[in-house]
Amino acid sequence: MPRPFEEELNILNQTLQEMGSLVAHSIHRSVLSVMEKNEDYAHQVLRDEARIDQMEIQIDDLASSIIARDQPVARDMRFVVVAIKIDTDLERMGDLAVNIVERSLSLLRQPELPVRLDFTELSGMVESMVLRCLEAFVKRDAQIARDILASDDRIDQLRNQMQSELIEIMKSSPELVQRALDHIFIARNLERIADHATNIAEDVIFLAQGVYVRHRTQPAEALTEA
Repeated sequence: MPRPFEEELNILNQTLQEMGSLVAHSIHRSVLSVMEKNEDYAHQVLRDEARIDQMEIQIDDLASSIIARDQPVARDMRFVVVAIKIDTDLERMGDLAVNIVERSLSLLRQPELPVRLDFTELSGMVESMVLRCLEAFVKRDAQIARDILASDDRIDQLRNQMQSELIEIMKSSPELVQRALDHIFIARNLERIADHATNIAEDVIFLAQGVYVRHRTQPAEALTEA
């Protein structure tokens, strides 16, 4: 029979996984709201924001309680510390999904840009990173986490490429500035979601192996071989 301390750790782990699933759904719906021009998905993301915020508070309170009352050590302490950090990254990812749908709703009220912008690769890579970092956490799999780190540079390239195209549109057609800016901010928010997924991957490596890779100086490719 699990001891009360072990039960608390299990609850913390379970709640964090549930929050991750909810955030992943919000990100997916925010992408669909842009690509399918679907207002229903956008409003679902806005409705889920309060639940994500509640779960962040719940996880923070539980983790703080475990530290104060049980004084965990070694691997257990590492898990509690990582849970607090992942909790913060997930909440910020949820906020970024909200930012995306706010821009999506703005675009629904405006005519389309004369140039077709394709978010497929960028959004697909970002969603994949989010799902994989959550999988890495569930499995405590440092290799999956290390693989995620190598994806971040490509995300930056795609965002920069899209931003350059949109800046050229704004230069040539000032009347399209607001629409172009909305697209720039959507791309930027997707890239920031990927940054938070990278943070989670780094925390999973720390959790699984006790290796701290944040602020690394090695290229991502070298870390995948570590």
